[in-house]
Amino acid sequence: MSFIRTLDGDIDPSELGFTYSHEHIVCRPAYWAERDADDLLLDDPAKSELDVRAFQSHGGQAIVDATAVDYGRDVPAVYQIYKNTGVKIVGTAGFNKSFLWDAKIKEELKPLIGNYETYAQWIDESTVNQLADFVIREVEEGLEGTPFKAGQVKFGTGYNRISPLEIKTLQAVARAHHETKAPVHSHTEVGTMGLEQLELLRREKVDLHYLSLGHMDRNPDPYYHDQIARTGAYLSFDGIGKIKYAPESTRIELILSLVRKGYEDQILVSGDTARKTYYKYYDHGLGLEYIIGTWVPRFIEEANRAGFDGQKLIEKFFIHNPAACFSFKR
Repeated sequence: MSFIRTLDGDIDPSELGFTYSHEHIVCRPAYWAERDADDLLLDDPAKSELDVRAFQSHGGQAIVDATAVDYGRDVPAVYQIYKNTGVKIVGTAGFNKSFLWDAKIKEELKPLIGNYETYAQWIDESTVNQLADFVIREVEEGLEGTPFKAGQVKFGTGYNRISPLEIKTLQAVARAHHETKAPVHSHTEVGTMGLEQLELLRREKVDLHYLSLGHMDRNPDPYYHDQIARTGAYLSFDGIGKIKYAPESTRIELILSLVRKGYEDQILVSGDTARKTYYKYYDHGLGLEYIIGTWVPRFIEEANRAGFDGQKLIEKFFIHNPAACFSFKR
């Protein structure tokens, strides 16, 4: 039996529909708030909802919210957006990356985890099993003490490095995965350290078919992508629209390169839309509608020119692959 766990309960994978696989909807990361980095604070649920509705107006049906506990989640606000729009939302348990962990823990969390001052202190002074227990509770009971449960578990690593605390959170997330069967997602900084993450997960006996690796398009290296795809893991191309990193032609060619090698069932696509300036209704950006409204038609055209059925590939990347990737398999 398999199912997908949304904030509103478990559904059959066939019910998920057209899905963005890595987004941020409402979040106030303490690390950025403490540095007055307003662009990185998605702090107006009404504006976030307008972007979700724009995505929905083009046929969008589900969003995986990859916001972990150390990135300033507002779980009730995101759940309310689901209730207002009907767009299904998958929440995330686990952790992000170590440079964020100097930030202060919000007071509402302390009754759940103990009276730690920073995320670094919490992770450093807790055992792997204690951290795993927290992640398990977020999957099985609810995120941050709410009744809204996580549908995936997450860890992350830094740019060309993996710190001891990041290894600790990876181990905790692996144990939570074994206990709950939740799918696993990883943050890779600028697309690096993916192969090293895979090796650490193998040591934790994680079946890599349960794993999706984020930000693969930030490291536009076809050989690297091929090495990851050979393991059975999913590759998330979630920087669509971010031309400052690479043109869309580069991302499309990276994806088609994997398709040519037979890995079309392991590709996910999204935008990681985590700044006000990326959102249409915060600051006139491309918004959540860009991928489904603009990028998808372009991809179909380019894929067709390359001899593929572009529409069928889009259905794989946004419907069939998310339904498989984000399933709990009992």
